[in-house]
Amino acid sequence: MIGLVLILIGIALGVLGWVLLRSTGGGWRLGRLLAAAPLRSLAEAATIAASGDEAYVRLHGRIDSTEEFPGDTGVPLVFRRRRLQRASTAGVWRRPDWKTFDDERLAVPFGLRQRDAQVAIDTDALGDGLVVIPRVSEGVASDLAGDDAIETTPEMPGDTPVRMRIELVASTDHCTATGVPRLSSDGGVVLGPGLGRPLILTTLDPDEAMRVLAADRRSVLAPAAALLVVAPILIVVGLIAALLGA
Repeated sequence: MIGLVLILIGIALGVLGWVLLRSTGGGWRLGRLLAAAPLRSLAEAATIAASGDEAYVRLHGRIDSTEEFPGDTGVPLVFRRRRLQRASTAGVWRRPDWKTFDDERLAVPFGLRQRDAQVAIDTDALGDGLVVIPRVSEGVASDLAGDDAIETTPEMPGDTPVRMRIELVASTDHCTATGVPRLSSDGGVVLGPGLGRPLILTTLDPDEAMRVLAADRRSVLAPAAALLVVAPILIVVGLIAALLGA
């Protein structure tokens, strides 16, 4: 009887942990894909693309571009995304959910390079899969009044919490990217989404990337992870107890 109870408790905790994990959004999936994708060299990615096979792989190299544009601090950039977000109703554990109402992107063609090998990045497909340390400033909706740089401002009370989130990729960065390498129309190799998985690009090391992905949901991820660790232990203990009692 005790064994059955432990098994049922373990299953319930596992389901609860999974529900909490899913409630955090897509960040946990991006982190899992970034960690699980097999690492390949850029030369191997070119071979995969030439073969016509589709494989979701992880690549690493330095940013390479013949075009760039100056950032606010003078650092040459190849990608800039600025999002204005408003706080919607509180989510799990009363943390706000941020909804984007203005999304501005500026990008030039760029890719990754290792020695003589190069793989282009499909910048049009680069969205929430970009994982960098964002620049975030918070305020209220009334702070946005009169800002001509903002194209879309929905009707909302002046005291609505809003934030500006800016993500940058510099031409001096080294990056890790995951995606499917394919041949482009000009005969080059381009990395993009595929096999039901997104294009991911990060300028951070894996541990730091995981922290950034979990930044808005740490209060949920910690208990979810604990539940998913405890659940199989209880199930195993319950099975052992059931077998011993049989």
